[in-house]
Amino acid sequence: MKYIVARQEPVTALPADLEPSDAELNAIEFEMPLILADVDLLDAQIAVLDRTPSDLDTQLIRRARRRVLTARRNLINQAAAAVSLPGGAA
Repeated sequence: MKYIVARQEPVTALPADLEPSDAELNAIEFEMPLILADVDLLDAQIAVLDRTPSDLDTQLIRRARRRVLTARRNLINQAAAAVSLPGGAA
């Protein structure tokens, strides 16, 4: 049996600790409402993969899509508010 192995070192070495940094954790926390809304949308879509969606299923998917759009809008507005424009213009 012949084993396949890497003949050279990886291009980028892995850091000693694989924990996320504080900045990465803050970014995840900032985006958490959007992440949760996306998960809800995926749950609603997965529920109807193997069947014809009923009126209730269609309504649940539509509501989940609206929650995703609302979360995206809020995230963009918060990010834009964090950036200050020169001259005090908003």
